[in-house]
Amino acid sequence: MRKKKYKVNSAVRRFIMSILFLTMAAALAACSGTNGNGEKDGESGKLRVTATTGMIADAAANVGGEHVIVTGLMGPGIDPHLYKASQGDVKKLDGADIIFYNGLHLEGKMGEIFEKLEKRKPVVAVSANIDESLLHGDPAAKGEAVHDPHIWFNVKLWMSAVETIRDALSEKDPQNAAAYEQNAAAYLNELEKLDQYAQEQIAQIPEKSRILVTAHDAFGYFGEAYGLQVTGLQGMNTMSEYGSKDVSELRDFLVKNEIKAVFIESSVSSKSIQSVIEGARTLGHEVSIGGELFSDAMGDEGTVEGTYIGMVRHNVDTIVKALK
Repeated sequence: MRKKKYKVNSAVRRFIMSILFLTMAAALAACSGTNGNGEKDGESGKLRVTATTGMIADAAANVGGEHVIVTGLMGPGIDPHLYKASQGDVKKLDGADIIFYNGLHLEGKMGEIFEKLEKRKPVVAVSANIDESLLHGDPAAKGEAVHDPHIWFNVKLWMSAVETIRDALSEKDPQNAAAYEQNAAAYLNELEKLDQYAQEQIAQIPEKSRILVTAHDAFGYFGEAYGLQVTGLQGMNTMSEYGSKDVSELRDFLVKNEIKAVFIESSVSSKSIQSVIEGARTLGHEVSIGGELFSDAMGDEGTVEGTYIGMVRHNVDTIVKALK
């Protein structure tokens, strides 16, 4: 017995094809982690946040809590002044719902990327709401109004950055604004305690010994906030070059002020500061390494120093131990 053949008319065929297309699109959206409109992660419903530095990523995670998935681009030991975004980084930025960066030319090599992305999504400089009168100028920037970007070293200034993150998340995701407000309030309270801790600990250093010497001039805000004289071999930007004159001047400074300890940084080569130590030794003055400080990057993930609060406390404790 021959089976009958049934013809499918064009209207039915188009209907079947459209159902198949929609089914495939939904499956692809689920696999890619989106919900079809690019607003949140498809599986978790969380806001996708990409941050440049570890300090910003940590702040965003504290404020966002359970409502965000935070991706940081620059890990431990990474110098943001010299950082160039990889193809993988561009993908992370492109897949984010909101992007946070420091601003003040810290991520100078990523400026063009941010300009392109901000046409499609919020790209927020966490330094945007800091009163300009509180920012330091960069003496090496001739004829330009360039500010010192190392704002996280003054905890009070960093609290403004946290508030900017809170407001940006609330605007992007208003249904969870109350949670962001609550999380930010709790985190800001911890930062208040951190600021007080730094004040109390640095005050234990004899006044004549409150001189902080590092590889590059990243601690200006820290010195102003907590009463330390700060100097570095390189300028605020590690892209700035230093020469034999800079080395000899810093060497003479160490000898004249009888400074016994200088500090290396986790994200800057120690070679430069070693040349200063050797120069002082030739003049009969012994200088030791007081310890390693975290300047432009935090510590390893999963460690105390891998958080902003832990990083600052580590720096404070290291400085006090060496200079006290």
